Amino acid sequence: MGKLSCKKVAILTENGFEEVELTSPMSALKDAGATVEIVSPQKKIVKGWNHDHWSIELTVDVQLNNANVDDYDALVIPGGVINPDQMRINPDCVDFAQQFLEEQKPVAAICHGPQLLIETGMLKGKNMTSFPSIRTDLENAGVHWSDVEVVTDGGLTTSRSPKDLDAFNKRIIEEIALSNYASAPVL
Repeated sequence: MGKLSCKKVAILTENGFEEVELTSPMSALKDAGATVEIVSPQKKIVKGWNHDHWSIELTVDVQLNNANVDDYDALVIPGGVINPDQMRINPDCVDFAQQFLEEQKPVAAICHGPQLLIETGMLKGKNMTSFPSIRTDLENAGVHWSDVEVVTDGGLTTSRSPKDLDAFNKRIIEEIALSNYASAPVL
């Protein structure tokens, strides 16, 4: 059994997620024993983006309007340019992410993923990183931004880009393993 065998993680995404920013954390979390579900406003599938073209399609495990934060121990938000931009204008996506922050459950966002978190209004004073192009957006939300591969502040883990995935994956596994939350056992 992995160190996350009693943990359940939601990956919140829309169409246009950067492929490796979803598949790499999902694989690492599963390898660590976690149950991982793709949660999306989309009904059946979400379509990924790979650098400059559409790529894989993944099955949506739970449609967002049927998802309950209480069923999960942690939240992962992949980046890409399209994905977070769509989610940040969807009140249901913002509310879902905000509930994780309010309950102080681990939240991890990579690349442009933190754009969704800006909309929660809960980032003031947080230490974070991201893809450099959204630095000003985060600083305007009150974030102390750093150009480093991974930053964790109070259970919120952020990372810059796919080149930082090894450090990002390692840190989110550590954070989830340390969290006090444990969802109901998966049968």
